[in-house]
Amino acid sequence: MKCIVCESYAFTHICSACQTNFLSPALYRRKLPNGTDILSFYKYEEIKELLFTKHTDIGFYIYTILAKLSFKKFAKEFHTKEKYISLAIDDKSTSGYSHTALLNHALKTYNIRPLYNKLRAQNSVSYSGKSKQFRQENPRNFQLKKFKDDESIILVDDIVTTGQTLAQACTKVEEQGQTVSFCLTLTDVSLK
Repeated sequence: MKCIVCESYAFTHICSACQTNFLSPALYRRKLPNGTDILSFYKYEEIKELLFTKHTDIGFYIYTILAKLSFKKFAKEFHTKEKYISLAIDDKSTSGYSHTALLNHALKTYNIRPLYNKLRAQNSVSYSGKSKQFRQENPRNFQLKKFKDDESIILVDDIVTTGQTLAQACTKVEEQGQTVSFCLTLTDVSLK
């Protein structure tokens, strides 16, 4: 097959040279209105073409590569004695897989335990390309399935734009007595 970035022949959809040269993650930080940190690995403009594969046949492979380069690397380097649970935002399977579940799965280490099918939006309206006002007028109405652990929570999503989705998810988690330590996203649209 050919690398989708440089079109060289490769064993994966993105060759190792392009993964090293073009997809080395950095760590960017911003805060939600409630003070919760959002950590993102890429600027949106750096990987937007790859993100567009989300609902295509190769999206699974592209998101797996991105998860390995960012979330998995973060989890390996995240040394703490505290135990965490990671929850993917709305990890429903569409197009044959859930992109947020893939990202969440990459966090699995001795101190981060991913949980699945726990935080689902009841309102399935798409926020893609919509204004902050639209997002505020059409809340996601998250439902959080109870779980017994009282470990700190890491929320996982692919893209943060206005932060409305993560803020609503934080509120739902905190309403049930859990603590969101921070959020992880693949990319932040606001980064220039």
